[in-house]
Amino acid sequence: MEGRRPLIAGNWKMFKTVPEAVSFVQELKQAAAGFKGVEVAVCPPFTALVPVAAALRGTEIAAGAQDVHWEDRGAFTGEISPVMLKDAGCRYVIIGHSERRQYFGETNELVNRKIKAVLPHGLVPVMCVGERLAEREAGVTRQVVHDQTVAGLAGLTPEQVAGLVIAYEPVWAIGTGKTASEEDAQQVIGYIRAVVRDLYGSEAAGRVRIQYGGSVKPGNTAGLMAMPDIDGALVGGASLEVDSFLGIIKAAAGGRAGSPGA
Repeated sequence: MEGRRPLIAGNWKMFKTVPEAVSFVQELKQAAAGFKGVEVAVCPPFTALVPVAAALRGTEIAAGAQDVHWEDRGAFTGEISPVMLKDAGCRYVIIGHSERRQYFGETNELVNRKIKAVLPHGLVPVMCVGERLAEREAGVTRQVVHDQTVAGLAGLTPEQVAGLVIAYEPVWAIGTGKTASEEDAQQVIGYIRAVVRDLYGSEAAGRVRIQYGGSVKPGNTAGLMAMPDIDGALVGGASLEVDSFLGIIKAAAGGRAGSPGA
């Protein structure tokens, strides 16, 4: 993981009103100010993005979005564009989360289209990949993540790939309390990095950050982060409470805190 700063990103999904979101980040930015060596982001619902980004201004904690449309503007009722996300203060945007794929029919091709749409605006995609339980049991995990990775990154330059984030989230582990073992997670993430190396070269593969997601908790974070290819976590339920999210940040940082604000 040398040279790659771990990213701990909280995906709040469809939780938190504006007051709840602002209260959370006000508490978090004080508590997390001293931890070094790890980057932190929170991804609230669209309604809370502007106030959350405003509350985080001047801190090292970034704001991210949970989804995006592939056009900058247009007659797309209910959608949010990359231009709007940038204007709202976003740095990151989650693309292709398994819930988007499962409930809203997002395909690998759509994921690719969205990634290409956000890059010109300086937004950093967090591209999610991962197998369902039936696919894992059928022994096709590698084929699934290979196909999702290849199609999602299609047409990008090595430099673009190096600057984005991939999140490996085994779908069977999301919100179930089941977590892939450290060795399993490392094996798949190491494979994803090898796929990137084959497609885009060693430099891109060495720089791209690959997170693990799926029932990440304070208690299993340190073991996951000790793996050589795991560069942080995409956190769901445990990111909704300051104490548990802070515990994950602390574990990812190795428990080392500097002086607040340093």
